[in-house]
Amino acid sequence: MAKKSAVNRNEMVKKLVAQYASRREALKAKANDETLPLEERFEARLKLAKLPRNSAAVRIRNRCEITGRPRAYYRKMHMSRIALRKLGNEGQIPGLTKASW
Repeated sequence: MAKKSAVNRNEMVKKLVAQYASRREALKAKANDETLPLEERFEARLKLAKLPRNSAAVRIRNRCEITGRPRAYYRKMHMSRIALRKLGNEGQIPGLTKASW
């Protein structure tokens, strides 16, 4: 089980990303628009830099929904390999069986 503080921090980052998504997208578009003058683009970059760091989508860490484990994460299942194996052995995931040959 992951530390509660790490899981809570990740949830806070997700909220900030959702809150600032439209503002961040507009500033990025303005900063990358080469038809605008250089001063406007630079000003947009400065405003983008003043936004909270945790409002960037790259700061979100994929974590297992069951255990909170950050590594060995299966995107399709939204869980770690350990939780996936445990639930698979219990027969709680349809279509998943232990390999035997």
